[in-house]
Amino acid sequence: MDDDHEPVFKRSRYGWRYEYNPRNPLGLALIIGSLVLVGVMMLLMANKAGPFAPPAGPTWSPPAEDWPPSAWPPDTPDAPTPDATAPAPAATP
Repeated sequence: MDDDHEPVFKRSRYGWRYEYNPRNPLGLALIIGSLVLVGVMMLLMANKAGPFAPPAGPTWSPPAEDWPPSAWPPDTPDAPTPDATAPAPAATP
């Protein structure tokens, strides 16, 4: 078997693109390496690990001036006060 004279890439069956040649040792190594790389990437995606891991900390935090939220109703002089003559809400059974 004379593998040294086989090209690493050969024309595909249809002739307009190239593919790895498994008869060349380097071409075979490229095929195996590509399959291993794709398999590892699929495992990392399935396990959400490596570059596919979600961010570690919280993704959003409220602005500093609005936290902690103020009490409601606000303690301002123009705030509406409950009317003593207003009917009370009906109790639910």
